[in-house]
Amino acid sequence: MPVTASSLPTHALPPVVPAREWAAAHAALLVEEKRLTRARDALAAKRRRMPMTPVMADYRFAGPDGEVGLLDLFAGRRQLVVYRFFFQPDVDGWPDRGCGGCSFLTDHVPHLAHVNARDTTFALVSPDDQDRIAGLKERMGWEVPWYTLLDRGPGADFSADFDVAEMFGLNVFIHDDDGRVYRTYFVNGRGVEAFTPTWSILDITPLGRQEEWEDTPDGRPRSAMYWWGRHDEYS
Repeated sequence: MPVTASSLPTHALPPVVPAREWAAAHAALLVEEKRLTRARDALAAKRRRMPMTPVMADYRFAGPDGEVGLLDLFAGRRQLVVYRFFFQPDVDGWPDRGCGGCSFLTDHVPHLAHVNARDTTFALVSPDDQDRIAGLKERMGWEVPWYTLLDRGPGADFSADFDVAEMFGLNVFIHDDDGRVYRTYFVNGRGVEAFTPTWSILDITPLGRQEEWEDTPDGRPRSAMYWWGRHDEYS
């Protein structure tokens, strides 16, 4: 029988020490955590100094009010972050459900007023039509802007051109005063963990994410990496 959080034996819990010893261990760990914070700040500074490359095609999308171009997705703001959500016929559970991983990430999108306040728009794109997208948004309680990738013209090439045809990913764009759009950044795979604070919450607990790949003391619960999914389907 696999170990679960509810069946965890006492000997698998962290060692018990006096408060003074715990405080010393916490202070030592805090030194490393502050070092990581500074390293993260330094990496973000390098990211801000990345060059940009022009977007050459007039990519087209369908929105709630009709057909729009990539510049329209900015919604009048300077910067745009686009997540390619897999919601299409080859996704398990379609048309009632979207990709489990994409759904997990979308649950973590913050109140976008805070993002918008920094002249930045966040949006999803998928190949499915607006009626089904609206239905999924209502079911899941999402309010994020979500556009349809058109299957004709440049819109059909967006996923391949921006490295999200086979795997989810985030692309970042900016436009100049003349409306020319540029690609500035891209991240996929575990790089998107920074946008899903469930991991950050679990990472500060003694049991961690409870996944097989983690460096975890013996006796702690472990399971397959892909335990997460749609928020209304957990038992």
